[in-house]
Amino acid sequence: MPTNPLRDPRDRRLPRVPEPCALVVFGITGDLARKKLLPAVYDLANRGLLPTNFALLGFARRDWGDVEFSELARSAAREHARTPWREEVWERLANSVRFVQGSFDDDNAFDELASNLAELEGTHGIGGNAAFYLSIPPAMFPTVLKQMARTGMAESTPDRWRRVVVEKPFGNDLQSSRELNALVDSVFTADDVFRIDHYLGKETVQNLLALRFANELFEPVWNGHHVDSVQITMAEDVGIGGRAGFYEKTGAARDVLQNHLLQLLALTAMEEPVEFSAEEIRTEKLKVLRAVSVPEDKARFAVRGQYEQGWLAGQRATGYRQEEGVSPDSTTETYAAVRLGVETRRWAGVPFYLRTGKRLPRRVTEIALVFKRAPHLPFAPTDTEELGHNQLVIRVQPDEGMTLKFGSKVPGSVMEVRDVAMDFLYGEQFTEASPEAYERLLLDVLLGDATLFPRNAEVEASWAVIDPLEDFWAGTTPYSYRAGEWGPRAAEDMLAAEGRQWRRP
Repeated sequence: MPTNPLRDPRDRRLPRVPEPCALVVFGITGDLARKKLLPAVYDLANRGLLPTNFALLGFARRDWGDVEFSELARSAAREHARTPWREEVWERLANSVRFVQGSFDDDNAFDELASNLAELEGTHGIGGNAAFYLSIPPAMFPTVLKQMARTGMAESTPDRWRRVVVEKPFGNDLQSSRELNALVDSVFTADDVFRIDHYLGKETVQNLLALRFANELFEPVWNGHHVDSVQITMAEDVGIGGRAGFYEKTGAARDVLQNHLLQLLALTAMEEPVEFSAEEIRTEKLKVLRAVSVPEDKARFAVRGQYEQGWLAGQRATGYRQEEGVSPDSTTETYAAVRLGVETRRWAGVPFYLRTGKRLPRRVTEIALVFKRAPHLPFAPTDTEELGHNQLVIRVQPDEGMTLKFGSKVPGSVMEVRDVAMDFLYGEQFTEASPEAYERLLLDVLLGDATLFPRNAEVEASWAVIDPLEDFWAGTTPYSYRAGEWGPRAAEDMLAAEGRQWRRP
């Protein structure tokens, strides 16, 4: 086959354009759709990564027509888009925007949705291909999935594909996640289910694989012979906002620890896959998740906390129990920290410290490998008083990049060794801005690339880690910490008991 002389062989976008298709978003008027999904659709179109034959369908209870929905979509995309606004790009998209009004138990509304999809095959040439995004509360999944099964919208055939995107949380414990997985897999085939964890769409998380497996520099020391401990932190400076109803039932461990942080742990600890494919990467991640051990002494090594009134960025922040919609005697945690082990040859004996919390001093997500001290220092003790552990820190957000911390001599006439840092920042090194996580993940769904999406076995293995912790915490009161602090004192004591301390991001 002759090559295209006008195409730059270094341009890898062309193979990443999906087939003609439609994207159907349930709950299109919600925050997630307005702030993330609609802007992501526009940004993909602006980058030339959507097929010419593409349609966007919204489904919600609002009594709107196509015009009102198109205006909402336009304002949401324009306000939150990552790429520059171009009216001609939106005009092309707007010609393919439809809206179906109805509730999730309304048979007529789903019949109309199915009819719209069938009609778009002729008017927009989408070829019958469609991805369904469930941007709705998990309690509504069964109703929507059963409607899709009833109308035949979920059926893939040799001539068309149908895929579904499921937002977290995937259940609220191991049993409920198994029931949810069984339901989803009974309507869609396993290969057509995309469980979305937006953290896996972040460039820095994907760079973790490149960092490890494309470089000989790091892999020889990426193990328990050289690494003293691993710290994975997801800190938020905001409170719960208007999510009290969701958060009261969920808490920090179920909301973040079970998915985001355990997925980051799996990517950090996994072995090299045989090839860079979805199946092989998920195989290695699953091995890690099944090898995770929960501490026996949970009273010491599993800490949860709840923020009280305090000060953050110079402003007074209310306590969790004073937030609107929260019970005044709530025992829901807004902070969780735990010491886990990974029982493999590579990581045996290395503690993995995971923590997440709200109303912490700053918003940051990072993975820090803290290395052991050199076995022998031929210097006087006073020469190395300022020398700490070598560290490799991968910053997932914000200021995406990497920091390598090591010892260096201070200029002068005496030998003094002190910690210095080398920084790599994505924003400075590359001219192209990193796509938003949802931008990348939506594109992968339309392409059928499941590399960054956990399978149900991974979800269930993660719940097998969290359930014992939740059982231990049941009926207990979380430690308190002031808004603007790095969590409760008990979390500091957890590391201090083993002669370690938390990194200050």
